[in-house]
Amino acid sequence: MILWLASQPIWTCALLVVGIPTVIAMILTVFVRSNVGFERLVSNNEVAGFKFAVVGVVYAVLLGFAIITVWEKFKDAEDAVTAEAASTAGIYRLADEFESTYRPALQAGVRHYLTSVLGREADTMETGQADVSTTIALNNLYTSVLAAKPTNAKESDMFSATLDDLRLLAEARRERLELSRGAAPPILWSVLVGGAILNIAFALFFGTKHVMSQVIMTGMLAAVIFMSLFVVININYPFTGGLKVSVEPLKYTLENLSSQD
Repeated sequence: MILWLASQPIWTCALLVVGIPTVIAMILTVFVRSNVGFERLVSNNEVAGFKFAVVGVVYAVLLGFAIITVWEKFKDAEDAVTAEAASTAGIYRLADEFESTYRPALQAGVRHYLTSVLGREADTMETGQADVSTTIALNNLYTSVLAAKPTNAKESDMFSATLDDLRLLAEARRERLELSRGAAPPILWSVLVGGAILNIAFALFFGTKHVMSQVIMTGMLAAVIFMSLFVVININYPFTGGLKVSVEPLKYTLENLSSQD
């Protein structure tokens, strides 16, 4: 469900996560006020107010923790894409130092890998899945690198540097795929959604003299909570939906390398 919401257009997600639940919370306020009565609700204000403050603070801390966590993972995903682009560019350029026997296979392997990421894996990442053909392209690139036999000290240094870049490339891709599956575990989502429902339900126990004032306050409380959840949902999957990490560094690298041929 969370992944489905994140994959929707940004305004559709906002409507489903913020708009409709906020309206429901306001309608429930009127319903409870009409069926319970002002006198019974206002008698809860003093005791319920103290308890609500505790519940609200605990949930606010948890919600803030969730936002910070998914934002850090979102930034990690951006860094992984940048590192992946830098590593592929490094391998491509270092291939110029090898004998002509090995150079075409190395550079073709880099281009094929980038093409596969942009053409296939960029789409499968939206559902948190790796692309098999991209994995094969990376394996083939490994094969091409390991097939290159250094013939002198300079090529030996270049070979070691290429292996380092290839290792960084594999690690960056692994991190990118892992982050595409989402940062928040299912149990955290259960607590976040359950806490939101409990906080809004708690607000229904209060009573104010003017019903419209209570409806507006409940609506504002619900809007703040659901807007926070909206942020968490949309950046929890960094490669899904309208707010996602761009693969532009990889695209730029491929275009730049192709222009040098």
